[in-house]
Amino acid sequence: MKAIELINYLDSLYPLAQCELNYTKDYELLIATVLSAQCTDKRVNEVTKVLWEKYDIFSLAIANKKDIEKIIYPVGTYNKKSAFIIEIAKSLVENYNGKVPNDRGFLESLPGVGRKTCNVVLSNIYNVPAIAVDTHVARVAKRLGIAKKDDDVLTIEKKLMKFLPKENWSKCHHQLVLFGRYICKSKNPLCENCPIQCKYSKLKK
Repeated sequence: MKAIELINYLDSLYPLAQCELNYTKDYELLIATVLSAQCTDKRVNEVTKVLWEKYDIFSLAIANKKDIEKIIYPVGTYNKKSAFIIEIAKSLVENYNGKVPNDRGFLESLPGVGRKTCNVVLSNIYNVPAIAVDTHVARVAKRLGIAKKDDDVLTIEKKLMKFLPKENWSKCHHQLVLFGRYICKSKNPLCENCPIQCKYSKLKK
């Protein structure tokens, strides 16, 4: 498959693809993305709706950890994530007056913020060309033969960046997430609705 063929197909499916995490402020996206680790966007959106009714970045920086745990309990690993988001809030308030900077080094130094989260934030907030590799993107890349079965997330990211034109990175990231979430699913993918003849679909047939 050529890159243009994949781009055209994804454009036909999701012409207006965007992040499914709800946010209105830059720090809300950062914290929502941290909370989304090992959790669905739908559940995160339910939790952050409550969280942002009670806290802004400044009050979150001085929040009681137990109070945060009660709110974010449904997203899983709430003990660790509550500590992460309070420390993130403190660092943003102390260093950038509560704003999320366009600074990969600083963001990746924050607890709970890895390369994937950083890519999501920089891409959506600052339009930095980036591909964030989550489980959906990784699965699709491997099934399409862009990446190998044993490739780690950084290798997959680099291969996707090489395969796709830079101007398509951010949009294709969102499209690949949606494609993997709703069509090229982990279990029972909808191969009958997909024109791509990948290795997986051939094995399935």
